Amino acid sequence: MTLVKPRWVHVPWIIGAGVLLVVLLASALLPLATGMFDRWTQRDVDLRSRLVFESIREQVADFAAAGDTARANALFDRLTTDQRLVAAGLCAPDSTLRYGSRSMAEIFSCASIPANTPDMARVAVDVEDRVVVHAFSLDGKPNLGRVVIIHDLGFTAARLAQFRAGLIGALVVAALIAAALVAFVALVMARTWMGSLRQAIDDLRDGRAPPSPPSLLGVGQDVRQALDELDFVRRRIDATHTEWTPETLTVALANELPGSEVIVVSNREPYIHNAGKAGVHVQRPASGLVSAMEPVMRACGGTWVAHGSGSADRETVDAADRVQVPPEAPSYTLRRVWLTEEEQDGYYYGFANEGLWPLCHIAFVRPTFRESDWAMYRTVNAKFADAVAAEAKRPDPVILIQDYHFALLPRMLRERLPEATIVTFWHIPWPNAETFGICPYREEIIEGLLGSSILGFHTQFHCNNFFDTVDRFLESRINRETASIAFGGRETIVRPYPISIEWPPAALATQKPIAECRAIVRERYDLEPDTRLCVGIERFDYTKGIIDRMQAVDSFLTDHPEWAGRFVLLQIAAPTRSKLASYRTLQDEAQALALDINSRHGGGKPGPILLIAEHHEPADVFTLFRAADMCLVSSLHDGMNLVAKEFVAARDDERGVLVLSAFAGASRELGEALIVNPYHTHAMAEAILQALTMSEHDQQARMRLMREQVQSRNVYRWAGQMLLDASRLRKRERISKFVPPTTRAPAGAPA
Repeated sequence: MTLVKPRWVHVPWIIGAGVLLVVLLASALLPLATGMFDRWTQRDVDLRSRLVFESIREQVADFAAAGDTARANALFDRLTTDQRLVAAGLCAPDSTLRYGSRSMAEIFSCASIPANTPDMARVAVDVEDRVVVHAFSLDGKPNLGRVVIIHDLGFTAARLAQFRAGLIGALVVAALIAAALVAFVALVMARTWMGSLRQAIDDLRDGRAPPSPPSLLGVGQDVRQALDELDFVRRRIDATHTEWTPETLTVALANELPGSEVIVVSNREPYIHNAGKAGVHVQRPASGLVSAMEPVMRACGGTWVAHGSGSADRETVDAADRVQVPPEAPSYTLRRVWLTEEEQDGYYYGFANEGLWPLCHIAFVRPTFRESDWAMYRTVNAKFADAVAAEAKRPDPVILIQDYHFALLPRMLRERLPEATIVTFWHIPWPNAETFGICPYREEIIEGLLGSSILGFHTQFHCNNFFDTVDRFLESRINRETASIAFGGRETIVRPYPISIEWPPAALATQKPIAECRAIVRERYDLEPDTRLCVGIERFDYTKGIIDRMQAVDSFLTDHPEWAGRFVLLQIAAPTRSKLASYRTLQDEAQALALDINSRHGGGKPGPILLIAEHHEPADVFTLFRAADMCLVSSLHDGMNLVAKEFVAARDDERGVLVLSAFAGASRELGEALIVNPYHTHAMAEAILQALTMSEHDQQARMRLMREQVQSRNVYRWAGQMLLDASRLRKRERISKFVPPTTRAPAGAPA
């Protein structure tokens, strides 16, 4: 009997050939990749200069018109705090330096700008000194002068070296992984072949016919499992080492989702057009969701589908209900969906905010579920599904669904666009299974969410609660190792994506120094210069713990009366959902409590609590943050709470103390804050005392760590991680088409 040599014995030669091929590819690709990287770096510097100019254009023009030399020079000095920007200034038409940073005169002469230099042009590149000079005309008119921005190119050499090392490392890792996978497959084949060989010998010995060639159906499942593990490792590496910026997000989208269509769906629109006495004016709503998603849409473009709620919204859209936004520099499309008052009452005020909101926040406000509200909720979700399907220009768009208003939308979109990649993010907490079981429509809501390709929550704790809920109420297959749920023939990945803010915040660019902010706020609210100021800023919502915060101030002043007249809580609370009785009652109760506390601790002066029920623009909010000695965030339950992160971002002086509720998702990231239980009034009062008496050294150490956390885990990282996971999922789905169906476990099978 002659035995045929198995193919797997040639594997070492295959591995060697693969490694040699990778080495040859590295030799060929490295110069090409280096050249592309160098061109990308040049474009990056050009873009940074353009962005810097656009951010200061109006201020420089105003200062030039007013002849305000001091403020103009201060503005250019603040720009050069960026380590990559070494000088900036305004060159007059007569080639003299009109305004500039301290370093401007030493580095650059305005006379070196050619008279015929076009607008927004690169003037010069000094390779030896590693600088690049850009000149920009104000309003496109050189006769008004040119803004000159000088960038340091020293970082490019280090970046290029890192890129080369990273590319070589990636190729080496790729070679090792390829070799490992080939060896893995070879091992499986060897075991299968040896088993078949033994069986053949036994058959020949017993006189039976030899068996058919061995089956390799088990190989597919093993390879898929290995890919799952490698994908998990790669996700962790990406999350740790990537510096997320708008440019990073743009590049990531271009590389990972080239040519893909991105659609965002939310109830609240990012820009509202209202009619006023002076005509139509644009308002940006006070919403953490809008604050988080709007910078993302600016970076990646696409379409945002939302409810048109402004009094002039219909007058500002085209025939297809679309308008280009932002108004000052359009970069994406806003598609408005119109709702009747009956739909708004049932879907938004009724089911979403009287039912799901209190249910998920466990804030001891009884959730109300009405059959009529549920019917309207389904109707509005279907209306949005039709709008998104109509906006989709491709059969496989990437759709980002935002929040609890659209629990049914993923499943509805799955039916209309079966090839779409649907990413749903739940911005509020997800309660435990027992609490969610209160909802009469729990199965329909869970099934709706499982229409998503990816389902995101703020924290792993909320993900675990969702797994437990699905396990209790739905027949599905849950794999906690891969964090996925198989239901209805499809798989949904469940991941934590902690939401954040943009970095650096746009509102910070126009802020005055800390000392000026303190003086302005104290004068505005008639406070003594040495008054210690605590701020609380949020919507008037019972989940924010505003009443508990005031009671803590009362307890603090009762236990420490020496602080009366020296401490003030400035509570800014924007009215919201005033149609609902629970919100109206909360505002009335808060105002009555503030009057009572002020009457007992006021001492003839403005009381210790200033309660202001009105909306504040982001710039005003940041001024308050910079003027405060501490910020008190006492949420009774919160998915994240971006106010805490905004306070940290506003404090570039690394001073101030954050007192943060343990029940806000932000407490899992900002551990250097003073973490409190908002239900424990006395403990929160003692935290106020600790914040007021904390040394500057301790404040700086805590604030520095929190600022590093917010900077690295910014909103671009939040969006980028979701979009990268969406990209990998799309690639895996394409790969899975090549795996024989018999090698895959049946989707939707019970656990």
